[in-house]
Amino acid sequence: MARNQTVKHYSSVGSRAFDAINLILLIGLAVVTVLPLVYVLAGSFATESEITSRPFFLWPEKFVTDTYEYIFSTDTFIRALLTTIGVTAVGTAVQLLLTLTMAYPLAKRYLPGRALVLNMVIFTLVFGGGMIPTYLVVRDLGLLNSYWALILPLAINPFYLIVVKSFFQELPQALEESARIDGCNELGVFLRIVLPLSKPIIATFSLFYAVGIWNDYMSPLLYMDDSKKWTLQVIVRQLTATNADSANVLQQLESVTFPEQGLKFAVVVVATLPILLFYPFLQKHFAKGVLIGSVKE
Repeated sequence: MARNQTVKHYSSVGSRAFDAINLILLIGLAVVTVLPLVYVLAGSFATESEITSRPFFLWPEKFVTDTYEYIFSTDTFIRALLTTIGVTAVGTAVQLLLTLTMAYPLAKRYLPGRALVLNMVIFTLVFGGGMIPTYLVVRDLGLLNSYWALILPLAINPFYLIVVKSFFQELPQALEESARIDGCNELGVFLRIVLPLSKPIIATFSLFYAVGIWNDYMSPLLYMDDSKKWTLQVIVRQLTATNADSANVLQQLESVTFPEQGLKFAVVVVATLPILLFYPFLQKHFAKGVLIGSVKE
């Protein structure tokens, strides 16, 4: 009995020490992750002189909103923001529609040619055409300088498709059979039975698709020659990832006076904020959706 108590004591001490070390490491990683975001947010409200004189700060000495007033007063930024919102909304709807409607029949083992289609999907996970062949296809389809060029080439993610297919396969077949007995066809079963049961997976991949489209800047750079059709991420890239200063970049897009160096910070905040605001509404379903397939009952 004494030996068992000693073992339990050491086990308890070791478990607490392990939890404490994990907690310290996780807090450290969280701080390292959050600090740059806080710095960018603080810099977007700081004055030009403070940004240039203080290499790092988490709270500005004086709050100013000149940068936000400036970017929201320019047609270039407003147009890019509205374009990004529209492309993200339409693109997410199209990608979800195509993914769900393709995954549902592939979940049926009796579908003729199912194995061939699945092998073709898996093939695309390993091999891709690359940037130049994809550009040639988009060009030959007449999609250059079209917003569809930002949506259709990435309309179905093969990995997401396979996960959704696996989810559909795990749904109770008895529900579908009952619906068919009541007179539902395949479309009715899909709309009335399958989709209402698929809210977690729909919410999860809505977020994944939306984030992917929102953060995409390569597609507009490749397929959009007209700067008036650029998305917000291209504007952010032009301001933050090029050697040219922000004043020259904006003056090339629009003839206005450049206000502050904090413009870069403000643009990054505005480009990040919508996704951060969108996540809490899907958080409940997202937490459930990411665990799909990891636990078997």
